[in-house]
Amino acid sequence: MDPRKPLAGLPQQLFQQVVEAAPNAMVMADQDGRILFGNAQMEKLFGYSREELLAISVDRLVPERFRAAHAGYRRAFYADLKSRPMGIGRDLFALRKDGSEFPVEIGLNPVTTDEGVFILAAIADITERRRLEERFRQVVEAAPNAMVMVDREGRIVLVNSQTEKLFAYAREELFGKPIEILVPERLRGGHHSYREAYFDELQPRPMGSGRDLYGRRKDGSEFPVEIGLNPVRTSEEVFVLAAIADITQRKRAEHELLKRTEELARSNHDLEQFAYVASHDLQEPLRAVAGPLQLLQRRYQGQLDARADEFIAHAVDGATRMQKLIDDLLAYSRVGRTGTAHQLTDCGEALDQALKSLSVVLQESGAVVNRGELPTAMAIPTQLTLLFQNLVGNALKFRYEDRPVQIDIGAQRQGDDWVISVRDNGIGIDPQYFERIFLIFQRLHSRAQYPGTGLGLALCKRIVEQHGGRIWVESAPGSGTTFFFTLSAKAGRNV
Repeated sequence: MDPRKPLAGLPQQLFQQVVEAAPNAMVMADQDGRILFGNAQMEKLFGYSREELLAISVDRLVPERFRAAHAGYRRAFYADLKSRPMGIGRDLFALRKDGSEFPVEIGLNPVTTDEGVFILAAIADITERRRLEERFRQVVEAAPNAMVMVDREGRIVLVNSQTEKLFAYAREELFGKPIEILVPERLRGGHHSYREAYFDELQPRPMGSGRDLYGRRKDGSEFPVEIGLNPVRTSEEVFVLAAIADITQRKRAEHELLKRTEELARSNHDLEQFAYVASHDLQEPLRAVAGPLQLLQRRYQGQLDARADEFIAHAVDGATRMQKLIDDLLAYSRVGRTGTAHQLTDCGEALDQALKSLSVVLQESGAVVNRGELPTAMAIPTQLTLLFQNLVGNALKFRYEDRPVQIDIGAQRQGDDWVISVRDNGIGIDPQYFERIFLIFQRLHSRAQYPGTGLGLALCKRIVEQHGGRIWVESAPGSGTTFFFTLSAKAGRNV
């Protein structure tokens, strides 16, 4: 063909302008492979001048190891003329004038002229793309988890060594296979729809939220997995890269933790039941002991010798303290056992009831109680009253005898919680004992200094935790004490 003659239906000058302006190398050849035309990008890519290109065959642009088969590919194209990429499924390479090779991507188009049909090839250097693909493969290969990439049809196109290790397949056994080969048979039915749904909304996310996922090894054994999905976009299509982690050990640990938690819950329930029953059943025999002792003390006080009076006094005191201890233990074991539903509770009214119960002690100590406006919150009213009663009672107990008692009670909103505070000007607490004071039967002072059973603050902690809150203390010796506890502000009232 004379390149100066026009193509059928297209002026020669326009054709040359279009090809010359193309961003890729463009070369046109006849059925025998003779080059008839090449653009400037062709010269730049292969290192030949335009005159040199017109003097050679396209076979010279192919590495020697591929030339023998090239004529057959050319004949096959002429036997089925249509636009298509060259070398589907094969890695293509081209040869420069200096003998160096580089990977290429080639699109073939038949061009019909008055003199016959020719091939117009668009050639792209994909060296940089191959470099990026190789880097991507290295990253995938180095990943600590199994990595599997699939196309839209679910065919596996890439795996790493961790995949081979985890699923016990050689990678050659997986390439081109459907991803369902790694899914247990009982779960394969819905897998196709899950894959389609993901391709319809491509974004990085975990797979199977809210579902237990399992993988299947070559030997048919199953194991629990966690899978993260990531879309990978290329110039040709979109793939999905799945990172797969074997969570057998985690599941085993979770099961063991759940088992231990259930055992602990049963044990706690049994202990609570025992404490409740023991405390309740001990009350009657204790009354049978305490009542006669108190009668004995009143009737024979001063009629016997001093030693007898002392013995009777010790017995009455012991019985009284035992009765108080059993009452407190019974109150402690009742928390969480009542079955009473949480309801909107006015914290101010609960405080009023607590102060009414402490009215005698408040009057005797000359205490001043300053209170801010308190909210309503979801709570059990009787337990909230008991909570305030113990915290205010604690402030009254651990006071200085030579100064007026001042107690400040207030509330602040913090996010979804109310933080309620009870502050006093008492003797204070050393920070090293902050955790200890909330434990059952823990005391920082002797009974002679400050009476009590060591259950008050443990009871407060139990009540607050039953309400889904937390309790803590801020204090220093000689500087007073502030107890804080939280209640949920949801469905409550602002102050």
